[in-house]
Amino acid sequence: MKAMVLHKTAHIESKPLKLEDLPIPMPADKQIRIKVSTCGICHTEIDEIEGRLKPKLPIILGHEVVGRVESLGPGASKFKPGDRVGIAWINSACGNCDFCLSGNENLCHDFIGTGCDANGGYAQYTVVPEDFAYLIPDIFSDLTAAPLLCAGAIGYRAFKLTGLRDGQILGLFGFGASNHIVIQIVKHKCPRSRVFVFTRPGQTDHQALAAKLGADWVGATGEIPPEKINCAIDCTPAWKPIVEALKVLEKGGRIVINAIRKENKDKESLLEIDYQSHLWQEKEIKSVANITRIDAEEFLPLAAEIPIIPEVQEFEFEEINEALIMLKQGKIQGAGVLRIPQ
Repeated sequence: MKAMVLHKTAHIESKPLKLEDLPIPMPADKQIRIKVSTCGICHTEIDEIEGRLKPKLPIILGHEVVGRVESLGPGASKFKPGDRVGIAWINSACGNCDFCLSGNENLCHDFIGTGCDANGGYAQYTVVPEDFAYLIPDIFSDLTAAPLLCAGAIGYRAFKLTGLRDGQILGLFGFGASNHIVIQIVKHKCPRSRVFVFTRPGQTDHQALAAKLGADWVGATGEIPPEKINCAIDCTPAWKPIVEALKVLEKGGRIVINAIRKENKDKESLLEIDYQSHLWQEKEIKSVANITRIDAEEFLPLAAEIPIIPEVQEFEFEEINEALIMLKQGKIQGAGVLRIPQ
């Protein structure tokens, strides 16, 4: 099979993913093999490539995987060949620890990440435990389904963690793959709430998309919105938006950081946090760590019900390095999706 393989960490600008021919993987006990049709492109891949998140090398990246079940491993019975399924960031967890038994398998010490600890979807075939694959609702094409498996599902988890009540104001910092889906969730679940969107200065395309999707105010990070926000979701790779969000956060508000890693170049922004003016009066900062199976199982039917329509920019298989560079530069509109050759 053809696969894009990462052998060592490097700056994404060096185009480190290499096209290789590898053996087609065989499904083990209770695993399924999937013939991959599309795979979403996520900022987490950049973190892995550049070493902020340590993958198991060599590795096939990609954790927003859509394809058809091609074969079943011994004991696998949940799906049948031909079923269209998706794979998300959670590839497996132990199932026995306190975290797993309490529904927090995303915190399991034996958590396995797709495309990080186990090979992912930047390939023609991949395998996964059958309990960590999800049927894709018919309403979605392979292209539009891919971003739902990470950007969508993790955005849904972040939305739940904000505790947003209908009628409150939500701030969205960064308006890429995840937050452009979150706004659609909010407009459905909390129709009386207003959404204020903050982007990088000059990101006019992202700001136009936010307005198109119903944002009630759009500006650049650092600008003062017309009212304070009750809670916020930060999807940026930098620290500065957290500081700016605290400045406009209402008393008792919560900021949810929906990012696995923050870039170090802006770490000095943390020194600007002042307890009295930023964190006092019961303001909170909470992080999102991965997703659970139930996040994906709840979100995919909800996405079909709304329905959520992801904005997708399609790339050919051989364009993956260029696509990741564009993602790092903030030049992808909505979500980037890789088309896998059949």
